[in-house]
Amino acid sequence: MDRTMDGTKQQRRGNTRQRIQDVALELFAEQGYEKTSLREIAERLEVTKAALYYHFKTKEEIIVGIFTDLTKPIEDLIEWGREQPHTLETKHELVRRYSKALSEAAPLFRFMQENQATVRELQIGDSFKDRMRGLRDIIMDPEAPLIDQVRCVSAIFTLHAGMFFLNDLDGDPEDKRAAVLEVAVDLVTQAHHGG
Repeated sequence: MDRTMDGTKQQRRGNTRQRIQDVALELFAEQGYEKTSLREIAERLEVTKAALYYHFKTKEEIIVGIFTDLTKPIEDLIEWGREQPHTLETKHELVRRYSKALSEAAPLFRFMQENQATVRELQIGDSFKDRMRGLRDIIMDPEAPLIDQVRCVSAIFTLHAGMFFLNDLDGDPEDKRAAVLEVAVDLVTQAHHGG
């Protein structure tokens, strides 16, 4: 019985952490990271500042927690990719899975795009660069001609650009994501076949 109660408490605690992160990200997007206080996050959640402190002591802890949670699928993808043969099929699957991970972490990436100076100051900037290098090393053949290496790296950045620059265009978000994914896959295919 104790174990069940403890498990339930842990689950509730996890849900509260998630709510804090979601609300913080909303506020960071609305008014910027620097202008958002822990007090405002607590007020939006309708909890005391002490209740918020129980989970996070600083805004940086909140954003690092968000980053860690939302980029875990990317970390898992890099680990998966490192174990795969260096084939076109692997690269296609990497691009598909990365597109999905980006879609699920879109609020975080919008935050990172709109708060670049802050991201550089926080530890998440270096962690993100490491993840991008990990993806690059899987998708790119170091022996390939430079133009094909550029195509492979461009496939990753096509997915990033699509997330930011197609938001303003009319159309179904899934159709836009599919179009961006198709272009990224085409780049990888061209690189694999040597242009």
